Formats: sequence, C-alpha cells, structure tokens
Amino acid sequence: MSTGHHDGMRDLLTARALGALTPAEETALAPHLVSCERCAAEAERLRETVRLLDGPPGAAMDDDTPPESGGTLALALRTRPAAPRVAEHAAPYAAAVAGLQALLEELEGDGPWHTPVVHDWDVHDTVGHLLAADEPLARHLGIAPRVPPSCVAGDAPWEEAWNARTAAVLAHERRRPPRETVAAWAAQAGDVLAAPEAADPARAADVTSLMGLPLPLADHFVVRGFETWIHTDDIGRALGLAVPPPPDPHLWQMVRLAVRILGAALGPDAPPVLFAVSGGDRDAQWVLGAENEPVRGELVLDSVDFCLLVGGRYAPDEVPRVTTGDRTAVGGVLDTAASLAWL
Repeated sequence: MSTGHHDGMRDLLTARALGALTPAEETALAPHLVSCERCAAEAERLRETVRLLDGPPGAAMDDDTPPESGGTLALALRTRPAAPRVAEHAAPYAAAVAGLQALLEELEGDGPWHTPVVHDWDVHDTVGHLLAADEPLARHLGIAPRVPPSCVAGDAPWEEAWNARTAAVLAHERRRPPRETVAAWAAQAGDVLAAPEAADPARAADVTSLMGLPLPLADHFVVRGFETWIHTDDIGRALGLAVPPPPDPHLWQMVRLAVRILGAALGPDAPPVLFAVSGGDRDAQWVLGAENEPVRGELVLDSVDFCLLVGGRYAPDEVPRVTTGDRTAVGGVLDTAASLAWL
C-alpha cells in the first residue's frame, strides 16, 4: 500500500472488519472506500476472513470462554501483544508466533496444507522452514533441536549452512503429518520465548552472529518476529486470508532494525539519500550513505511496504514509493534493501 492518503488505512480496515470502528472513523473511511478500489477489495477480504474464522464481525466472546479456546483470527488480533513475561525485544516474535498458531489452527483436512505458498514450499513446508529458521537462535539459547541434529559442517559459510539445514529439516518434516510439524515448531518457539534472554534485556544485549548477522541477541528476537510474520502473510495470501500487519510498536521495531542493517549494507560512501518511512500514527527519516555530502535524492516508503521489500516480497521497481532527486542514488537504496532478503 502506498503512502499519502493510504497511510493508516490498514488499521482502520482491520477494525472495520471486526466491527470496532467508532462512528467518526466509519464516517471518515466510507468516502475512501468508494473512491479506492484497492482498499475496498481489501476491506471485503478482511470481512470475509473474519466471517469465516470468527462468525459475524463484532461478535464478542462469551465472558466464560477461556482465552485459549477458539483459535480464531479475531482472537489472534486480541492477543497479539506479547504476554508480560517477555521483554519488549521479544514481543514481536511472541505476537507473530501467536498469530501463526491461530491461523494454522483453523486449517481443516489435508487440502490446505498442500497449497503452494512461496518458493517451492506448500503450507506444511513453510512451517517446516520456520522450524529450521528458528533453530540457530534456539541452539544459541541452549535449546535442543526438535529434529535430528544438523550434519552441516560447523565452518560452512552461513548461507550454505542455512540452505542445507532447511533442506534437511524439510525432508524430515515431509515424512511427518503437518500437525506434528506445527507442534514441533510451536514447542521450539515456546522454549525460545521461555528462555531468560527473552525476558531480560541485559541478558539479550550481547552481540552474537546468527545467519551472518552480528547483532545484539535482542535484535535476533526481532528478526525472528519479522520472518514469522512474513511467512504468516505468505500462508494467508496463499489461502485467500488477509493477515493484518504487526501492531505498530512491533512493526516499528522491525523498521528501525531493518534501517540499521540497510545503512550498514550501503556503507558510508554511498550517495546520500534522505529515507523516510511512514505508517500508522508515526513516521521517521534517516540519511543513508555519506554523511558529509549534500543529499542527492529522497525516498518515502510505507512501513509495511518497506518490510515487505526487505523481506523479498517486492521487487525494487515494484514497491509503492515516492521519490525525488537522483534516480540512481535512490535506486541504489531500493536495490540494496531488496538484496537483504533471505526469507
């Protein structure tokens, strides 16, 4: 979704689908839906998703219904903020895990599990991939693997090790029923979130290199939340179910981390570009590249679109954007952002 008049539409559309708009918000949104086919279609998809997963929009849970029952999309939205037992740095991962669990609980029969999702993976494979992708962090935290130990050489380049381990885990998981794969992934994620480092920022401050990224351990929790959300969105799109973006506080944790990594990848000698990100109720801007030269161009992206670009879900020339100035300098930022994707 592009910037400008689309800013903030996602939250309003999600609230509308759940019957949670105020009268003033409904009045403000209605003219936009009349004039914008894209948002009107998205609104209809969200309403249909809520209808399928949770009954009529606005239907409330009975007061006696335990919070763990139902497993619906609306329940996931209500419970996406992390439980108090995790610190801020682990909250995006906790919320993303809860969202994916809620989505997967709604799948019935064998058919949905074999729906193509991304790369050459179906839904089952995508969960298996997340089982493998969470493993480096889990292993660093002292958590035993949920699948046979890796046979990848310890000194292998990280990309080679990453691809080999993913292939081995997928081969193993394809011999198991999908629900067993989900149980293994969820158990490993639960162990990661129960680790002391998930609740203690001081213990999560140490820099460690996972998947080629030397970052504070706290940032690796954010990376796990980022990838879990991206693949939840992949599954939702494959099944025709609209998956809401992360809550704003979590989304902006992802944005800020991605900007830091992007700035490091561009380096201090790149043509300076003023990079702005907007979305929800906030916006921010940074100068990327050389600090002592005049800005050569400006680039504005929506917060979700920026994350999807870094996640490999947009090509650099396809992401909705606003640009001015030197096209080559701006294109360098877009190309570098897209090159960061490994998901």
